[in-house]
Amino acid sequence: QIVAFVGALELFVMKDSANGAEPGDFPGDFRNGALDFGWDTFDEETKLSKRAIELNNGRAAQFGILGLMVHEKLGEIDMAVDLPIIGMLQ
Repeated sequence: QIVAFVGALELFVMKDSANGAEPGDFPGDFRNGALDFGWDTFDEETKLSKRAIELNNGRAAQFGILGLMVHEKLGEIDMAVDLPIIGMLQ
């Protein structure tokens, strides 16, 4: 059921050119007319700025998750002995 639901969303709802939007307006343009936050009222410079801000926030989130994963793995080893640089200092 979940696969059928996600498939229906992919085929009928989440389209790059939904509701008259120009195909290829920008990658990831999944507007479907259900929610309108006034994107079309912005000028091109503001749209470009908002897309750049969103990309930077996504990159920061990815680095944050990466940092959490690395921190989780570092907790599994004995910090003073097993780390190459710190272990050699003792």
